[in-house]
Amino acid sequence: CVRVCEEIRKNNAIDFNYRGIKMVPGTALNKNLQDSNCEFCGACVDLCPTAALLEKDFKESAMPDKVITTICPYCGVGCSIKLEIKNKKIVRTIPDNEGPANHGQLCVKGRFGIKEFVHHKERLTKPLVRQPDGSFTEIPWDEALELIAKRFNQYKGNQFAAICSSRCTNEDNYVVQKFTRAIMGTNNVDNCARLCHAPTVSGLSISFGTGGGTNPMYELENAKCIFAIGTNATKAHPVLGLRVKKAVQNGARLIVIDPRQIELCKYADLWLQLRPGTDVALIMGIVRVIFEEGLQDTEFIKNRCENFESFEQSLNKFNIDFVEKITGIPKNKIIQAARIYATSKPASIIYTLGITEHSHGTDNVLSLSNLAMITGNIGKSSSGVNPLRGQNNVQGACDMGCVPTTYPGYQKVAELSSKEKFEKAWGTQMSAEPGLNMVDSLWATLEGKIKALYIVGIDPALTVADTNRVQKALSAAEFVVVQEIFLTETAKFADVILPGTSFAEKDGTFTNLERRVQRVKKAIEPVGDSKPDWLITCEIAKKMGGCGFDYSDPSQIMDEIASLVPSFAGISFNRLEKEGIQWPCPDSEHPGTPILHTERFNTPSGKGKLSSIEYRPSAEIPDKEYPLLLTTGRSLYHFHTVMTHKVEGLRMLSNKEMVWINPHDAASLGIENKDTVKVISRRGEVKVQALVTDDMLPGTVYMTFHFPESPTNVLTNPALDPLSKTPEYKVCAVKIEKL
Repeated sequence: CVRVCEEIRKNNAIDFNYRGIKMVPGTALNKNLQDSNCEFCGACVDLCPTAALLEKDFKESAMPDKVITTICPYCGVGCSIKLEIKNKKIVRTIPDNEGPANHGQLCVKGRFGIKEFVHHKERLTKPLVRQPDGSFTEIPWDEALELIAKRFNQYKGNQFAAICSSRCTNEDNYVVQKFTRAIMGTNNVDNCARLCHAPTVSGLSISFGTGGGTNPMYELENAKCIFAIGTNATKAHPVLGLRVKKAVQNGARLIVIDPRQIELCKYADLWLQLRPGTDVALIMGIVRVIFEEGLQDTEFIKNRCENFESFEQSLNKFNIDFVEKITGIPKNKIIQAARIYATSKPASIIYTLGITEHSHGTDNVLSLSNLAMITGNIGKSSSGVNPLRGQNNVQGACDMGCVPTTYPGYQKVAELSSKEKFEKAWGTQMSAEPGLNMVDSLWATLEGKIKALYIVGIDPALTVADTNRVQKALSAAEFVVVQEIFLTETAKFADVILPGTSFAEKDGTFTNLERRVQRVKKAIEPVGDSKPDWLITCEIAKKMGGCGFDYSDPSQIMDEIASLVPSFAGISFNRLEKEGIQWPCPDSEHPGTPILHTERFNTPSGKGKLSSIEYRPSAEIPDKEYPLLLTTGRSLYHFHTVMTHKVEGLRMLSNKEMVWINPHDAASLGIENKDTVKVISRRGEVKVQALVTDDMLPGTVYMTFHFPESPTNVLTNPALDPLSKTPEYKVCAVKIEKL
């Protein structure tokens, strides 16, 4: 337990106390684990040889009847887990030592945050229909499906919109978008990537021709430099964070760019504490320094990049004095970062929502692509541009065509050849008009343009910026169907609620952040009368007279996907039984593609496109009325809201929202640590507890978004990135009042 905590997890929460014959393992100064560095990952429990460490609710009598290997339903790392089943219930979750993404490691959510939400007493088990007084009553499945089919038939075409789930399987999502296009006759379909990684898809597609991460996670350990920007990896992607720590142990240079002092700063050679929203200025400033010092890879640029002249000219706007002024980072640190990244090869870039959730999120991603290309850090082991996906299947939902502009496999709806291909396969005529994205669909209900919504496994009433307006939009729709496992805040606005199943109750696949398609395996029977999401959608389609929805098993859905999506052509359930496969996988003999762009980019010319970019300030910056800048992020112990909030242990570790504030700002407002305060933006207000900490820049405050009783997204700015249409969660102006 001591060794795994020190050598693998790098936490040192457990150590040897005393010396000689009195020496025993324990926490430093015999503190409670909650007061130590413990992250409650369970690694010490897994390796304890004496059973001195056990799960709190472990019982010897709970030896499992069977063990099912499947994939964790939380973040995009895609950890392989083993569900131990006793008396038809999950009794324990342990890591899979053979898991390609995690190699026997899990975080607190994956280890201890599953069985309680799967078996929670508040799980939806029967269809519900809204009564005139606003209450919900149970209704038989057949009656619910008949009602939905009748009402959906009234809203065919562009009056209808569907929102798919990045928590559901590829097969679930494929069927929903197929239903939307083939039965409802519209391309108004989207998923939660719109709220997080749509700039990744748009930016990487422009630069490289493919909107996916370029390299496998395990390669991070062999990088000579890791450029971590806009990612708190040890909290949002803890198992991947372990690889970053291992890389540092192996001698890698670590550059951390974040407005907060996060855990990775302890391991960093260099921490750049930039002002939120100034990423383009910083990255392009680093690029300019690399050129000024002659550190660029001239041969790579010449042979594998295009648009160089225009790109080079754009660097004139990013001189070091301008970048220092905009970002707040001393120029000597900017120069140092450029030298480290350009000379420590191979170098890997990792990023997540701190880069994408901006009104210039796509520009941020394009800037990072520029940085990788001009140094030749692309198409090679331990290099690349690697977005860390937030939800377990956000990559897969995009791959499956749950976006308004592309069919599965990113085949454009506006291209006649793609349209004809899917029309022939699905036996119907479809629209060539790109649809509305999720945010625009919600706002369109307020104008009466969208009248019916089909929302599967997502909670926009809490997760979309400017929550108050979103809830008005949900109320404005004439007919709302929500397919969920709990009565979420969004479900409360539904006319009909359909009980889907959790990941543990169905078969399918998830695709993780390294494009690895992995098998999700049914471990228990559906709770109550709930049904797999793909099956529910198929039953609605058949009630509406649709053809092509007669699947008897999700493996048949994957076979259909493989027949239509070139990058999935070699993927099948049979092949995935052995291990996951990274797309593109063009045929049944192909092993998959761990590293993208090794010889050419997926662009018409085969070359990567260098982008000319201008710095644009965030849409809303602090002023006299709202003098503080709010930015947001994730907690180690929670994942959005609904699943982890049903886990008592996780609520014990983190049970309320807090606003992190610099001591200087707190003192000027008369605020002390743990005071209750009101955080106010132009859109709303929430009451939270103050956490006074030096980790924050003066003038900047921070909140997570995990607690429905204090919904942070009431505050956040709905201003959109013009290309990806992602809201600007990471920058909004607020004021704070002490209560």
